[in-house]
Amino acid sequence: MTTPVITIDGPSGSGKGAITHKLAQTLGFHILDSGALYRLIGLAARRQGIAFDAEPELARLSANLDIEFRSTDDSEEPIQIYLDGNDVTRDLRTDEAGTDASKVAPLAAVREAIKLLQQNFRQPPGLIADGRDMGTIVFPNADLKIYLTATAEARAERRYKQLIDKGISVSLHGLFLSIQERDERDMNRKVAPLVPAVDAHVIDSTELGIDEVFAEVLALTHKALQADMKG
Repeated sequence: MTTPVITIDGPSGSGKGAITHKLAQTLGFHILDSGALYRLIGLAARRQGIAFDAEPELARLSANLDIEFRSTDDSEEPIQIYLDGNDVTRDLRTDEAGTDASKVAPLAAVREAIKLLQQNFRQPPGLIADGRDMGTIVFPNADLKIYLTATAEARAERRYKQLIDKGISVSLHGLFLSIQERDERDMNRKVAPLVPAVDAHVIDSTELGIDEVFAEVLALTHKALQADMKG
């Protein structure tokens, strides 16, 4: 029996992170926050003065990232992310970091440079992989594929509340425009565009609370894992 993988893809603000952490905590599985990897690349590039269109330099940077994910007991920030030994968790949650991530994510050389790194997160007893192409590119044979979505308005409001609660000043209208622009880039890029896998379960969370979404995902997970054990 291979180590199970559950992928949770979707646009920014769709609730991927919250569901991923809640599911991983329930099952005792590992987490891959692939979005954080691209944010780390964007942050490192900005700090080192590497242009976002300098693909070879960005690929080399990506292949040599010194990163670490540490679990915490904080339900609001369940994972601390370190770059070169420094805690950059807060830096990665800014809208600027998200925008930078969407600029480096379409680059084929960058995606190839971190593909093996992402796949190596697959360790017993299992993995929950959160991202935009986890079910389509990185783990095409995942045991279960979830695609979470919601309207841009709903996602902007959620992101706004999340950042304000963390003490990060931000404009709701600016977030809405940023999310629209990011969606446009992610869904129309030539390399690994943001689309549901053909065998993904699509869940629209616009009118649903986090507990309702989680209940649906958990039910699908139990069904998939039971089928995997029988197979």
